[in-house]
Amino acid sequence: MSEYKSKLESLEMDYLCDAILSLKTREECYRFFEDIFTINELKAVEQRLQVAKMLKQKKTYAEIAGSTGASTATISRVNRCLNYGSDGYNLVLDRIGWK
Repeated sequence: MSEYKSKLESLEMDYLCDAILSLKTREECYRFFEDIFTINELKAVEQRLQVAKMLKQKKTYAEIAGSTGASTATISRVNRCLNYGSDGYNLVLDRIGWK
C-alpha cells in the first residue's frame, strides 16, 4: 500500500485517530461519540455515510434525498468524494459490506 499523506495530518489529529482506533465495541463507539460530538454533528456524519452507501447502490439523488433528508448539495459533495476524494468512503463501505 502506498504512503498516504493527509492534508489534515497533525499530532492532534493523530491523537483523535488513535482514540477512535482504540474503541472495540459498538457500545464504546456510542459512548465516545455521544461525548465528543453534538447530536447534529453525529447525525450529519451518519447521513453522509448513508448517502455514500446509496450512491454506491446507484440510487438517484431524488431517492437519496427522499430517504435520508440530505440536500442535493450534500449528496453532490459525497458523490465528489466517492469519485475524486481520498477513497475513505470506499474503504469503509467495502470493509463493512455496504450492499
